[in-house]
Amino acid sequence: MTSASSSCDIAIVGGGLAGGLAALALAAKRPDLDVRLVEPGPIGGNHIWSFFDGDIATSDRWLVAPLVRHHWHGYDVHFPHHRRTLRMGYKSIPGEALAAAVATALPADRIIADRVKHVAPDHLLFGRGGRLNAKHVIDARGAGHLSALTCGWQKFVGQALTVKGGHGLAHPVVMDARVAQLDGYRFLYLLPLDEETVFVEDTYYSDSPDLDVDLIRERIGAYAAWRGWEVTGHTREETGVLPVVIAGDFDRFWPAGDKVGRIGTRAGAFHATTGYSLPDAVRTAAALPGLVDGPDLGGKLRERAARGWRRQRFYRLLDTMLFRAAEPAQRVRIFERFYRLSPRLISRFYAGQSTRGDKLRLLAGKPPVPVARALAAVRKLDWK
Repeated sequence: MTSASSSCDIAIVGGGLAGGLAALALAAKRPDLDVRLVEPGPIGGNHIWSFFDGDIATSDRWLVAPLVRHHWHGYDVHFPHHRRTLRMGYKSIPGEALAAAVATALPADRIIADRVKHVAPDHLLFGRGGRLNAKHVIDARGAGHLSALTCGWQKFVGQALTVKGGHGLAHPVVMDARVAQLDGYRFLYLLPLDEETVFVEDTYYSDSPDLDVDLIRERIGAYAAWRGWEVTGHTREETGVLPVVIAGDFDRFWPAGDKVGRIGTRAGAFHATTGYSLPDAVRTAAALPGLVDGPDLGGKLRERAARGWRRQRFYRLLDTMLFRAAEPAQRVRIFERFYRLSPRLISRFYAGQSTRGDKLRLLAGKPPVPVARALAAVRKLDWK
């Protein structure tokens, strides 16, 4: 139990990707500050986060470089009528690497294994009793309430499979859509972790967040058999349901009167189409050491998140077309068309930095969804 007189400079609530990176950045750049990280479970959880080289600015790579455990110089995509290898660097960070880095950066007594039942701008209350006062509190506990947003969902089950004799993959397969298109757009994502271990994730762009883990495990097994792999076991499993934002009201999602600082998905800081938060988490963590001096850190972080929300407007428009204009079984055509475009455009898209020319190119030509339905979907929803 934490003493009622406990106090610190910065309390970070949540030890996932955003919270862990924030703690690392502050420990590295502001060692003068007393930073506490509050997380009831293991730091980093049971996750593997991956990113393209273009997702991270050169000036911010110092933060993630020590965490990378797997690196490839390219990746494949497979569709029913299209196959391609893209020569683009791709890296992965397991949750264990983030946990080890945080344990090294912060003294043991600054990592608090407890749940939080109340968060305020200058203090928090623990589930088992006790209070921690802080000059600034940062909430990094995940998505929270999404009632202000209209969403589709990217949901998945992933398993690290051990394949007798090896899986034969030289680099990742970011999308293998040569599978039955069930429950929306479906694809398999493959990470070769070593010669005999491959992380296989069965992923869906679905209208529903419901996830039948047992059923998807069976589908992973069927896919492995189709590949000709003799699976002798698996070493890890993770599941996830990520929001794919179609529309919403940022001022309802994060009211101006809420002065608690937020980062990560709690702040809406994720790619509206992919649901991935790593690029934004890195950018925010790298900026934090320069933001924590002075009052109203929550206001600074809210304005930063609001700017990010506005920059995501185009991607929400694409999501409206994906979920409201395309038939679920035909969504694969949208992604297949996307992966015929230039590698640089694809890289900028994943980084959330599409240029005006990229946006025109994505919307130009014969669309893979009916034009009338696309226009009707855009008019119906407020995707500002």
